[in-house]
Amino acid sequence: MSIDKTFIGFFTDRGHIPTTGSSLIPRPGDPVLFTTSGMHPLTPYLEGEPHPLGRRLVGVQRCLRTTDLDEVGDPTHLTVFEMLGSWSLGDYGSEQTLRWGFELLRDGFGIDPGQMYVTVFGGDDQVELDQESLRTWQSLGVPVELTTDDNWWSNGPTGPCGPDSEIFLWTGDGSPEATPTTDDRWVEVWNHVMMRYRRLDDGSLEPLQQLNIDTGLGLERLTMLLEGKSSVYETELFEPWMRIIPELWKLDEQDQRIVIDHLRSSMVIIGDGVHPSNTGRGYVLRRLIRRLLTILWRGDDSRTLSNLPEELFRHTLDHFHQGEVLSLVRCILIDEEIRFSNLLERGRRIISHDRFQKTLDQNDFDYLHETHGLPRELVLSLLP
Repeated sequence: MSIDKTFIGFFTDRGHIPTTGSSLIPRPGDPVLFTTSGMHPLTPYLEGEPHPLGRRLVGVQRCLRTTDLDEVGDPTHLTVFEMLGSWSLGDYGSEQTLRWGFELLRDGFGIDPGQMYVTVFGGDDQVELDQESLRTWQSLGVPVELTTDDNWWSNGPTGPCGPDSEIFLWTGDGSPEATPTTDDRWVEVWNHVMMRYRRLDDGSLEPLQQLNIDTGLGLERLTMLLEGKSSVYETELFEPWMRIIPELWKLDEQDQRIVIDHLRSSMVIIGDGVHPSNTGRGYVLRRLIRRLLTILWRGDDSRTLSNLPEELFRHTLDHFHQGEVLSLVRCILIDEEIRFSNLLERGRRIISHDRFQKTLDQNDFDYLHETHGLPRELVLSLLP
């Protein structure tokens, strides 16, 4: 059984109802561009609004985090990823969620408890030590490290928040050693948030009208750990990408990962109805496409997205339940490539003018952007 089906099945057996809908596009009126976490679509219900499906929920949510763009290229960060989540909307508490988490990892996924370490909120000047979580892990025999900032979760500067407990798995050779905050061979796999507070504009906290549980477990990262691989790109989730892209284009490891991530993410974003543009969601998409093209053309300007085989589109869009828009996704990607190629050609002609044969200042960058539509980062890439 697949990882996501095992996860969903475990929680449905315990009274959780699967949530429907997993688009990257937030609900109308939400100020953020994209869904950034599994709990994001559930914010009104965490704040007390009754959910039509009840108080125990489980689901798989696709997420996008632009804050991680600079991290993409390392073994674990992705622009678009999937988050397995379970939620209690004022139903059960931290002891129950942590015991279930331990049980699922041990019995459902076959993870040796001796390879686990957890962190628990150790308290600060606003909220005391999370005694219930600490006692629960101690009763289960799992070693605990207490932290403060590392075990406080919020989705922004204001809004729902609370202490959390994170489960780490040992990825090093030999017996586990050190602790999660002192050795990066401990990899976080599952975060259980005790969503009890609302952060106000002045930084103070007020209790939510109900005590919630919000857990998030990254599908790609868990797959990497269960398969014993050293990066998410080596897992079965990326099998066709890692087979086809190295044959198509010769790239170093980091560039290959960025190209694969940005192409895959762009397909999913387009599949959710976003088109490239100069503002909002469309600008994020445009940045991803142009960044990957810049990498490709740095080595060979004859490389083109029109060479991508249908298998990559089919594999990705079917996985994210977007298969019906395959031809549209392909057309939009190739159209954006043509637009960018034309923009680069025009930019080279403009920058070759005598006026720009010097060190450019802010006035030059402003002029090139406002008059010719050439953003600063593009101009910098065209300079000798």
